[in-house]
Amino acid sequence: MTAHLSIDKFINVSQIGGIERYTIDDGPGRGVRALCVNTGGGLCYRVLVDRGLDIDQAFFHHYSLTFLTHKGPTAASQGLASGLDWLKGFPGGLLTSCGPTQIGPPGKDGDEELGLHGPHSNSAATLEAVHQPDPHKKRPGMSITGVVRYGGLYGPCVELHRTIASPLGENAIDVIDEFHNLGNQPSPHAWLLHINFGYPLVDEGAEFCFDSPQVVPTEAPASIARFKPGVDYKRVTAPLESHRGSDSAVAYLFPRAKDSSGRTTVAIVNSKLGLGAAVHYNTRQFPRCGNWQHFGPGEYVTALEPMNGTIDGRWKDRERNALDFIEPGAVRRYRYRIEVVTGAAGIESLRALNQRGKSV
Repeated sequence: MTAHLSIDKFINVSQIGGIERYTIDDGPGRGVRALCVNTGGGLCYRVLVDRGLDIDQAFFHHYSLTFLTHKGPTAASQGLASGLDWLKGFPGGLLTSCGPTQIGPPGKDGDEELGLHGPHSNSAATLEAVHQPDPHKKRPGMSITGVVRYGGLYGPCVELHRTIASPLGENAIDVIDEFHNLGNQPSPHAWLLHINFGYPLVDEGAEFCFDSPQVVPTEAPASIARFKPGVDYKRVTAPLESHRGSDSAVAYLFPRAKDSSGRTTVAIVNSKLGLGAAVHYNTRQFPRCGNWQHFGPGEYVTALEPMNGTIDGRWKDRERNALDFIEPGAVRRYRYRIEVVTGAAGIESLRALNQRGKSV
């Protein structure tokens, strides 16, 4: 789009797109720093600096793409690190990152008590840079960069360098997550992207799109019942009475790579709206992808969740010799894109993923 902008018809780039900073000043989120990104192509989203540079609100024109919890954003608190307390501060949102040392349920790994999904979501970032687009100076993109630090004396001493970028005039979010182990011991490493979608993108008849030769439900009865042969688990249902409370269906997907580099795509499409959301990532970085389906009345949400481990708990991955580590001085990098897709050709390209592999 930037190549077609008439730069002699505006002087302030905010008229076209850009990033606006503010601080939430009321309610449970009071004091949380926020960055609102307007890509200029119809996609607007909000980055919460004090929630690990995660993304809560996301809209394409007047359509919300994501699910928001009842409380919405809250101030970060490491007091929510025990048991299931993480849920009390979970804002929903387009991107809630889980880890970086634990994903999955609360439990105990050796002598260490682990809470649900690790400390990231309740960790504030140090903002390093906000770059605004400026077509007049041939700068077509906008980006946010910050650092999140975890751990303490004796370790782990891990930090995340995150960059979130969007090209002006396009409807995509590019993220680079780079972990550095600055400590002197190996650090357990688990990283999961909780990419949540909600109404009106998620509505009865919307369709999950992925080419996964293998779909493995978790051991929960609701998961086994939902993800079994003969059930159209790729089709979103109306709100379910059986999903009141915490009942949900979850399965591991193992999407086929498109090429030798490991790239793949998973998506959700609402053909009635002519709107889809795709997650592009690398299967070498994220070997599996969770599909969470929770279609409770009011709490009507689903997620596609690339991850490097399992959500069975760190202690179980350790028992299986499947626990990942970052060695002292080492760096681990992830790159992924969340993209809004519109138009008949774009929607059909996502739906075609379901024709490349059959459900099992």
